[in-house]
Amino acid sequence: MPLRIDIDHSRRLVHTNAEGLVGLSEILDYFDKVAVDDAMPYAKLFDASKARFSISDDDMMVLGARVSAYASMEPRGPIALVVGSDEDFILGRRFANLGGAKRPLRIFRKVEEGRTWLATQPDVTPPPRA
Repeated sequence: MPLRIDIDHSRRLVHTNAEGLVGLSEILDYFDKVAVDDAMPYAKLFDASKARFSISDDDMMVLGARVSAYASMEPRGPIALVVGSDEDFILGRRFANLGGAKRPLRIFRKVEEGRTWLATQPDVTPPPRA
């Protein structure tokens, strides 16, 4: 399985490890799991340093539409994306600009750098339910 997703509600953290080939369907499954488990406001550490991505321009359009659809689920927590190559860094930049998302996102080369940055981000408290 290319993605291992651990949602820790007590720490308000989603930690994902990606390995091998990751495509559109795996990323959409990730989005769905985070949304269904009410983890959108949590900090997210997405370690893709051991992954290879197979994402076409058409796939990026689909991802952009999904990110836009989640815009109504504000607030969304910060994302630390850890990549292993220059190519994935560029792909990460493209993802960061999708759908007008209003959440901090930084790209790192080392997991510890991402963890450290997430620790400096303010906790995002969801609005009260009506």
